[in-house]
Amino acid sequence: MSLFREAHLRTIILIAAIALLATAPARAQALVDPNKVAPEYREAAEKRRAEQIRQRECALKADLDKVLLRDRTDFLNHCLAALAAKQ
Repeated sequence: MSLFREAHLRTIILIAAIALLATAPARAQALVDPNKVAPEYREAAEKRRAEQIRQRECALKADLDKVLLRDRTDFLNHCLAALAAKQ
């Protein structure tokens, strides 16, 4: 009976390992390229790209300042507000 369970356990572990290896890693959202959208949406794409760049700058600052995860959202909100105030 235990050999039967071991065989099933090995099969389950093998299937789980294959499933984990087959999945693609999660990636961050790619920057919007205004040149790859239709001309009527180009202005919106440029604004979105600028916003994405500001978000990445603030995320980099948070990483460099070693902000704790529990404080990260507040830090990012203040950083984005400060960048918006500068403009």
